Amino acid sequence: MSYDDKKHAELILDDGRIEAMQEFISPDELYRDLIDRVLKYHPSDDISLIEKAYKIADEAHKDQLRKSGEPYIVHPLCVAIILADLQLDKESIAAGLLHDVVEDTVMTEEDMEREFGKDVALIVDGVTKLEKIKYNNDKLEYQADNLRRMFLAMAKDIRVIMVKLADRLHNMRTLSHQPEAKQKEIARETMDIYAPLAQRLGISKVKVELDDLSLKYLEPEVYYDLVDKIAVRKSVREAFVQDIVDEVSEAIKEGGIEAKIDGRVKHFFSIYKKMLNQDKTIDQIYDLFAIRIIVNSIKDCYAALGIIHEMYKPIPGRFKDYIAMPKANMYQSLHTTLIGKTGTPFEIQIRTYEMHKTAEYGIAAHWKYKAASDGKKVEESEAEKLSWLRQILEWQKDMSDNKEFLSTVKSDLDMFSDSVYCFTPTGDVKSLPAGSNPIDFAYAIHTAVGNRMIGARVNGKLVTIDYELQNGDRVDIITSQNSKGPSRDWLNIVKSTQAKNKINSWFRSELKEENIAKGKELITAYCKTKGIELENIMKPEYMEAIMRKYGFHDWDAVRAAVGHGGLKEGHIVNKMYELYERDHPEHISDEEIAKNINDAHKEKNLSNIKGKGGIVVQGMDDLSVHFSKCCSPIPGDEIVGFVTRGRGVSIHRTDCVNIINLPELERVRLIEAEWHIPEGKDRGKYIAEITIFMSDKPGMLLAITKVLTEKNVNVISVNGRPGKNNTAVTSLSFETSGKDELNSVIDRIRSIEGVLDVERTRG
Repeated sequence: MSYDDKKHAELILDDGRIEAMQEFISPDELYRDLIDRVLKYHPSDDISLIEKAYKIADEAHKDQLRKSGEPYIVHPLCVAIILADLQLDKESIAAGLLHDVVEDTVMTEEDMEREFGKDVALIVDGVTKLEKIKYNNDKLEYQADNLRRMFLAMAKDIRVIMVKLADRLHNMRTLSHQPEAKQKEIARETMDIYAPLAQRLGISKVKVELDDLSLKYLEPEVYYDLVDKIAVRKSVREAFVQDIVDEVSEAIKEGGIEAKIDGRVKHFFSIYKKMLNQDKTIDQIYDLFAIRIIVNSIKDCYAALGIIHEMYKPIPGRFKDYIAMPKANMYQSLHTTLIGKTGTPFEIQIRTYEMHKTAEYGIAAHWKYKAASDGKKVEESEAEKLSWLRQILEWQKDMSDNKEFLSTVKSDLDMFSDSVYCFTPTGDVKSLPAGSNPIDFAYAIHTAVGNRMIGARVNGKLVTIDYELQNGDRVDIITSQNSKGPSRDWLNIVKSTQAKNKINSWFRSELKEENIAKGKELITAYCKTKGIELENIMKPEYMEAIMRKYGFHDWDAVRAAVGHGGLKEGHIVNKMYELYERDHPEHISDEEIAKNINDAHKEKNLSNIKGKGGIVVQGMDDLSVHFSKCCSPIPGDEIVGFVTRGRGVSIHRTDCVNIINLPELERVRLIEAEWHIPEGKDRGKYIAEITIFMSDKPGMLLAITKVLTEKNVNVISVNGRPGKNNTAVTSLSFETSGKDELNSVIDRIRSIEGVLDVERTRG
């Protein structure tokens, strides 16, 4: 059975999770709905800021339509309504209405601050900047840099991420209007980044819906099968849950405890994960139901727990006390799983009203307006609650590679969902990813404790450093001033991202001289491979440009970053060589370049060409043609010409990073080029470069060279360096006749056991 969005929305509304579809509601009705929601929780009835924001947004988006055909203003209105459901302040609501305005009007950031104040301007600026940068076809690089910018903006004002999450949630609600490929792309990013981020910040109200909607587009058959089966059992489920609620309500009331009690089915993604992890069908998953008890005090929580355990038999090992040991995202509740009178398991969660607010709204709960007569926000210190964000910002400083940063954050978000709680000898609680060991615990206490660790005791007994910590363990770290520091093997043992980064940081710091020497060696070797004179590019002004680009204070820091793998030597050398070429023009002028390019664009035949190595360049009659050293094109590659100053036409691959990142003003100098080698004519030999990622174990290089020998390949250079997590990286330059031969070599190397991946160098 297939479901359209409306039917699906109705089904989920039974569980109170997704707002009704807004398709047929006018912007004016949505605006009135927004104001009604704000006035229900806000102590001040002054809506002038929101009113002004709506008028400006409405004017800015006038005549614009979304892919659904509805007026564009509906989107910012729905974003603002989501923020109102999170009970955020008026500045956040106004920013939600205005978050697309700067992109679509001539309104500047200064105008925004003058009209709406510094807070609104800062939030809008933070959200807008997240969308500005584009990376052509490198979606991973774009996603990684976007994430960096998001965390920097969050550090200035946490409300930036609230608006961003609301924006993503409404886009997910209306994702059906996008092409299928785009649906999957957006849903995957939401599942990988935004839903875990909402969970990390404790905003379960948003997290649950993002998960369910992502599942809908990533696994539609699974999703709608769940919808069908849960709908079929709807009446049975409701009767079961209501019976439990009635029984619990009566017992709690008799115990003299004032409580609000309700029941719900667990959300679709949660059920799907359980089915996947336990390899079961939905009929075999029994604890689909949860009863929530909300009381006035912590004392009442434990009293209610006692009553419940008298009524029903608890399942051993399924009790969790998140009140005494809160989750890192501030979540607090008592969880217990019980057997009902019919033998059906169900879960009960017990919490106070304040805990419930934090569970639903997470960090957002701390931006609500308090009941003050003047409607002003009560200031409170959120330093502890934002410790995770501070940790993320520290990672940003340590990692120059965007993709490494993305991988680190994803890993941390993945690990967060399952935690283990252990105690220090003084009784402090440390929350760590499940599977953590004493090394993770040591670094959770302090960096110096981890660096000086030589052993550990758990519950009074000596344990090995790879001992898997259990909930409730009391851990005593043994340290020594004579410790030589962490071992590289620890990187393969630890589970927490925090510990891995602190260990890596130690090696970067302690082995700086070694890394500097290694970096210098890699840069020199790369120049030799590409035929670039090292002394030509090692000029103070070029070195300064590189240091400024990557945020380093001295050249040794750049070399060290290359040495430990934080920066690619190719990126450094190619950028410096580009600057060198810019500063060393020869006889050809800009006017001649422009004339040649214009002539070439007018000339649509290939009668007037100058070729080298079988290259045809349209419209070029007086310029030499040479291959670029940054990407080493070979026959079979898609190519493009770049008219240089003084060195003729430089031929690049179209996927060369220098072409992809070419400034807009320089793109006029690109010219069409193609291979033109007559059938049967010897193509000659061309230089190709590949990068091999492999396990760091004996015999790997021998296996690779054996393949090259079998293929009769003439090797020009080999450069190797250690990678991460017991891997190695080898750069290989060799001669080849064209892409077919190159692909054959790559495929053969990929088939070697221990080779993880092979990439063609793109500059």
